[in-house]
Amino acid sequence: MRLSELFLLADMNLPADICHVEISGIVSNSKKAYSGCLYICIAGLSTDGHEYASDAVARGAVAVVCQKSIDNLPNGTACILVDDTREAMARLYAAWYDNPQNSMRIIGVTGTNGKTTVSRMIYEILHFSGKKVGLIGTVGCLCCGAAIDIRSENQLSNLTTPDPEELYKIFSVMRDYGAEYAVMEVSSHALALSKVAPIEFEVGIFTNLTPEHLDFHGDMECYFDSKSKLFSQCKKAVINCDDLYGRRLARKFSEIAITCSLGEEDASVYAEQILCDKNGIEYRISHPKMRTRIFCAIPGEFTVMNSLQAAVCSYELGISARDIKSSMSLLSGIPGRLERVELDRRLNFSVFIDYAHTPDALENLLRTARGFAGVGQRIVLLFGCGGDRDRYKRAHMGRIASAMADFVIITSDNSRSEERSEIICEILSGIDKESCFTVIEDRAEAIEYAIKNARDNDIIILAGKGHENYEIDKDGKKYFCERELVIKFANKYHLSEDV
Repeated sequence: MRLSELFLLADMNLPADICHVEISGIVSNSKKAYSGCLYICIAGLSTDGHEYASDAVARGAVAVVCQKSIDNLPNGTACILVDDTREAMARLYAAWYDNPQNSMRIIGVTGTNGKTTVSRMIYEILHFSGKKVGLIGTVGCLCCGAAIDIRSENQLSNLTTPDPEELYKIFSVMRDYGAEYAVMEVSSHALALSKVAPIEFEVGIFTNLTPEHLDFHGDMECYFDSKSKLFSQCKKAVINCDDLYGRRLARKFSEIAITCSLGEEDASVYAEQILCDKNGIEYRISHPKMRTRIFCAIPGEFTVMNSLQAAVCSYELGISARDIKSSMSLLSGIPGRLERVELDRRLNFSVFIDYAHTPDALENLLRTARGFAGVGQRIVLLFGCGGDRDRYKRAHMGRIASAMADFVIITSDNSRSEERSEIICEILSGIDKESCFTVIEDRAEAIEYAIKNARDNDIIILAGKGHENYEIDKDGKKYFCERELVIKFANKYHLSEDV
C-alpha cells in the first residue's frame, strides 16, 4: 500500500514528496521491524520509541512516524511528523484494515466495575434477537456465537481493550463474519492512550467510577477525565446516575445522556419493585416507551443496574422489550463473575469464583453473598492484591474482608515483580486483628486449605482472578486454573468411598 492511500484512509496529512512510498505493513516495536514497513515511534512509560527509530530503519523500515525530530536517521528515510503518535497509530492501523470499525454499530462500555458483565449482556441480547454481533473484552473475543482468537503471542498484560495492532484486526475479522454490531469494553488506559480514536460509538455506557489505576492516572479527576473521553465520540450515552461521577457525566453530556437509576424517578429510566435473592434478581423497568419485568439468574443488586443498562442500550438499538426480557431470563452467568464451580452433588458446600479486585467490587461481592447466605452459613473469602498496581487499595480491601467475611484467607494474586510477602503485609495493615483469618502465601496452597477445611453449608469465595487461568510472578506467567484446583481438592478431601 502506498503511504498516500494509507494516510488518506486515516484522514491524516502527508508531505507530498513521500506520497509515492510503498509500505508492506506497520509496526510500533523496532525489534519487529521488517523490510518495507512503516515504523511508529511510541513514547512508553519506560522507553521511548523515538530512540530506536534508526534500529527500525536498519531492520528495513522505509518510513517513520514521530512526534519529535530524530537526528540520526539515514538520508532518504521518509519521516512524518505528527502531534500524537499514539492517536496516529490507532488511525493508521484502522486505515491499514480499511477502517472496519465503520462497517458496524459499535457499543462501548466503560467504568471501574461491571464492564464485562454489561458488555456480555448486550452481546447476548443482540445475539438472541438474531443480530450478527461481536464482543471484545477482558474475557476474550466472540463473534456470531463463536470464539475468535487473534491476540498476539504476548498475553502477559491481559488488556481489556487490545492495542491498535490487534483491535482493528479484530474488527476486520468481525467485518468478514458479517457483524452488524460490536460490543467492546473500553478501559481508561485505552481512552488515555487514544486506542479508540478512530471509532464513532453508537452508544457509550458508563457503569461507575471508584478508585483504581491511580498508579497510572495519578488521581480520580484524571481517571474521570479519561473515562469522559468516550462520550465525546458517542451518539448516545447510557449513564448510571446513582454514581456521583455518573451524575457529573450526565450533566456534561446532557444532550445525549439517558440516565439510569435503581429507584430515582427523576432518571430517564429506573428500576422499581426490585427483588434480590440467591436465585437472582427481578424488577420492573420504568421507561417512557418500555415497561417490562426483567428476571436474571445472576444474584446481587449490582446485577440490577448492569442488566438495566444493558436493556436500555439494547432498546435504543431497536431490540424489542420481548427479546430483551427473554434473553435476560436465559442468562445464567458471566465467566468469572460470581461464577459457581460445579461440584459433585454429594458435597454440601459451595464455591464461587469472582474477578473482584477493587475495594468497591469486593464490598459489593461480599454484600451479595451475605444477602443469599442462610442462617449459620459461613462466608469464607480467599483473596490477595496484584503487584505493581494501586498499593493504596491493599489495606482498604483488608478492612472490607475482615469486616464482611466470617473467615479470611489472605494469599497472593499476580504479584508480578513484587515480593508476595510484602503485598500481604500491606493487606494485613487493614485487617481487624480480632477477626478470623489466616495467611497462606502460595495461592494454590491457600485454595487447598479452603477446600480441605470446608464446613457444611460454607460459601467459599475465591476473589481476584475470576476468568483468568494464569498467575504472574517474578518468573513470568504460568498456567493456573482455580476451577480445576477446587475440583481436584474437593475430590481429594471430601469424596471417598465412605461419602
